Amino acid sequence: MWVFSIAHQHTMLLVWAKRLHKPTLISRVSFYHVSAALLRPEDSSSNQVVKRRRRVSVNASGVQLKPDASDGWQKHKRAVTQKPIQRSWVDSRMSSELKRLSLEDFPADTKEWLVGEKKNSLVGQKKNSLVGQKKNSLVGQKTRSTPDSKAEKYEVVFGIAPCVLALTQGRRNARKLFVKDGEASHRASVLNVCEEAHQRGVQIQRVSKNDLDKMSSGRVHQGVCLQASPLGYLTEDRDSAPKREDTPLWLVLERIQDPMNLGAILRSAYFLGVDRVVSSLHDSCPLSPVVSKASSGVMEVIGVYGYENLEDMLKMKVAQGWQVVGTVGAEAEESQIPVTQCADFQITKPTLLLMGGEGEGLSQQLLSLCQTLLTIPAGRKMFPGIESLNVSVASGILLYSLLSSRRSTR
Repeated sequence: MWVFSIAHQHTMLLVWAKRLHKPTLISRVSFYHVSAALLRPEDSSSNQVVKRRRRVSVNASGVQLKPDASDGWQKHKRAVTQKPIQRSWVDSRMSSELKRLSLEDFPADTKEWLVGEKKNSLVGQKKNSLVGQKKNSLVGQKTRSTPDSKAEKYEVVFGIAPCVLALTQGRRNARKLFVKDGEASHRASVLNVCEEAHQRGVQIQRVSKNDLDKMSSGRVHQGVCLQASPLGYLTEDRDSAPKREDTPLWLVLERIQDPMNLGAILRSAYFLGVDRVVSSLHDSCPLSPVVSKASSGVMEVIGVYGYENLEDMLKMKVAQGWQVVGTVGAEAEESQIPVTQCADFQITKPTLLLMGGEGEGLSQQLLSLCQTLLTIPAGRKMFPGIESLNVSVASGILLYSLLSSRRSTR
C-alpha cells in the first residue's frame, strides 16, 4: 500500500511538472524515487514500480526517454555511485567546521576521506608547531639571561624593598636586575626598581615567573630579583659607629639561627633607634637574602657587626664603663643576678642588651657577665610550654622599653 501511494504521488508530480514547465524538479524527484526503490530490493512490488518508472524516465530537458533494455538501469546506477564523488568535490570547498558537522550525512567512503584529510592537517599543524617551538627555544637559549653559575661572588636579592635599598645604599656590587615579564612589570614599585638600576648602569632582563621562583627558591620575590655581591658582618676596622650625644644602646645577639627571626629583629632595631647590632659569628645564620627580605631591606642599611668571641668583646666594654643587661623568661629560676621587669629599668649609662638564641637562650658564659636581667611579665596565667615569647617579638618589646626610658632621661 505504501509503494502504490508513492507511485501515485509520483504520477501526480509528473502531471503538475508538465504544466508548470519545471523539468529540473521532475528529474530530481524521479531520481529520488529510483534511489528509494533501490534501497528496498526485497519488495517485489517495488521492483514493479521501478520497472514502470524506467518507462517514464525524463531527461534534464523535460523530454521523456524510451527505455533501453541493455542500458536503462546502468545510467541510474552510475548516477547513484557518482554522487559521493560530487559531494566530496563540494566538501573540498567547505570549512572544516561544516565538514565535521556534516560528517554524519556522508557515506562511509567519504567519511574515511575526510578523516584522512583531518589527520594530515593535524600532523602538519603539529610539525609546524614543533618546529616553531624548537626555534623559539633556541632563540630563548641565546637571549635568555639567568644568574651566572660561575659567578660565585654573587647572590640573588629578591623583593622590592631589598632590591631598591641594595641599589641605592652602595654596599653591594649590583650585576643584573631580573624583572618579571608581563603586566606586573608596569607597577610603580617595579618601575622604581628599574629606574634605580638604569641610573646605575645595571643591566635589566625580563624573565618569566618560573625563572624568578627558581632564583628566589620559591620565596616571595614581588616580581624582581637582583644579582649582586653578598653582604657580610662588619668589623671594627671596616666601619665604626658614629658617636652619639645621648646614651648609646647596642643590641647583642647570640646564636640567632632563624633568618626570619634575625630579619625581624633588625627591622625593629632600626625602627626603634638602636645604635649598633652585634652578633656572634659561630652558630648564627649569615646575612643572607632571606634575612634581607624578612627585614624589609633594613639589612641593606643597618650595619651588623660580627665577633668571633662575644665574651671578650663584653669584657672590654665593661672595662670601658658599659653595663651588660641580659634577658630571661618570666618564670626563670632564681639567680644571684637581680631580675627586673623591663618597664622598671632605665638606661643611665652606655648599655649592651643581650638576646639569646631560639632554643637555649643566653649561654652561661654571657650570663655570668650580666649585671641585670630583664624580663617581660605575662598578662595572664600561662600554660606550660607557651610561657615565653618569640625572640624577635621579645627583642622588640625590650628595645622599645629601654629606648623609651632613654628618651625620658634626656
